[in-house]
Amino acid sequence: MAAHQSAPDTTRRSERSRRAIYDAALALVAEVGYPKTTIEGIASRAGVGKQTIYRWWSSKADVLLEAFLDLSEQAAEAAGQAPYTFPDTGDLAADLKAVLRATVDELRDPVFEAPSRALAAEGVVNEELGRELVAKLLEPQLQLYVERLRSAQDAGDVRPDVDPRIALELFVSPLAQRWLQYTGPITYDYTDTLVDYALNGLAPR
Repeated sequence: MAAHQSAPDTTRRSERSRRAIYDAALALVAEVGYPKTTIEGIASRAGVGKQTIYRWWSSKADVLLEAFLDLSEQAAEAAGQAPYTFPDTGDLAADLKAVLRATVDELRDPVFEAPSRALAAEGVVNEELGRELVAKLLEPQLQLYVERLRSAQDAGDVRPDVDPRIALELFVSPLAQRWLQYTGPITYDYTDTLVDYALNGLAPR
């Protein structure tokens, strides 16, 4: 009779080892890329046995995703924005531009860029990871846009028939595509223009 394989036990983690593993995973993916990053390599860099990692995570993708989520949380805390909230100053365009400019800064930061690209690329071919990435990282961020756009609808700044979940893609999706495919520079001017086009439309007035 085959032994039952239990799920990784996250309650037994040593905080020191967990931090070392996070740091090792992020460093390795930046240095050698996702394909060459291995559980063995992470374990060696972190100074732990690979079985320690397998007790807590089922794959290197899980390790990297959790490490990246932790990195994002630490960045928000350092900026005094934990939990992160979308600004609502009453000026929708200004608020959107401020958030997208902060996103530009993050996408251009080497600390975030390497794991972001690795997770995005792997999520395309690994459906389970892709869904987890969306559920844990992307969707919570997108919901902040939805809430801000709904607030703008309540204030009369956005048409009541607009679907906020679709509308946010007018500025978020082009930025993501440009970043992922290197189709152009990622700048403040670019994201400011996306907001202007999205809010004002393209047709002559």
